[in-house]
Amino acid sequence: MKTFSAKPGDISHDWHVVDAAGVPLGRLDTAVAQLIRGKHKPSFTPHLDGGDFVIVVNAGQVKLTGGKLDKKTYFRHTGYMGHESHTPAREVLARHPDRVIEKAVFGMLPKNSLSKQKLRTKLKVYAGAEHPHQAQQPKAFAVGATRENA
Repeated sequence: MKTFSAKPGDISHDWHVVDAAGVPLGRLDTAVAQLIRGKHKPSFTPHLDGGDFVIVVNAGQVKLTGGKLDKKTYFRHTGYMGHESHTPAREVLARHPDRVIEKAVFGMLPKNSLSKQKLRTKLKVYAGAEHPHQAQQPKAFAVGATRENA
């Protein structure tokens, strides 16, 4: 039996909608990262972009457990000495809830150029429940569900 290796012509990209309302951030991001990489497909090939497009709605209602709203900080540096800032997660979630999910998903992807490209093109995050991707006919994906349940 020969080892299967997917070719670019064998790959199909689906669209999924994930509702982030009330879902813990870590569970949401592991599920989204697997969908973006394509690890849920039997034809997964690490060096090809076989992942699906993911639309995350209600990003402003994602749940941070424990004391992470106040203890978790996001680091930023301007490049000048002493010009670093640490912004608490509560503040970032209030202003830009999409960035919280994007940074968490990026942290769960492998650090290579293909992952950066996947994150830029395949992840769409919206703070509210509306999104402009109805024409792609996305399928609803429940976090924590298997492929058969989704």
